[in-house]
Amino acid sequence: MNERLAAFGAELVEIHRWLRQELADVREDVERYLDNRGGRPRELKAHCMAFCAALNKHHTGEDAGAFPLLAREFPELRPLLTKMEEDHHLVTGLLQQFERVLSGITADSNAAEVKRIRGELDGLTAILDSHFSFEERTIVTALNSLPTGHHSTTELFGLDAHGQG
Repeated sequence: MNERLAAFGAELVEIHRWLRQELADVREDVERYLDNRGGRPRELKAHCMAFCAALNKHHTGEDAGAFPLLAREFPELRPLLTKMEEDHHLVTGLLQQFERVLSGITADSNAAEVKRIRGELDGLTAILDSHFSFEERTIVTALNSLPTGHHSTTELFGLDAHGQG
């Protein structure tokens, strides 16, 4: 087995780890801001938007790169890959909702707005953790057994393990 290709499954897990950490950092930024411990709305929004863009790039990369390749090589995975693509659409909607809620953040945000922002983050975190875990349980082995080819991590996943694409 080609060592480079055997690493694709591990690279997917590493990308998910990076995205999870970025989301945890966004959560900490939001908490600091909402608790008046730091940050400004503009900086907070920029960090959140960067996370949302990276996550969208990753999901778009999977939909265009890894999933079609896996569907060709492992037809039995097609129903699961379709479910993952559906999850990507769900996550896109959640990110758009989060961005709308985030755009309303001000220094004068009331308790209800603060609760809503935290609720959106809680929901997004839960969905992403479930989605990432599902992908990891379902496709890492298949990724690690792909035949030799000319694919890069960014072609398959939209990002590398450092969030670069």
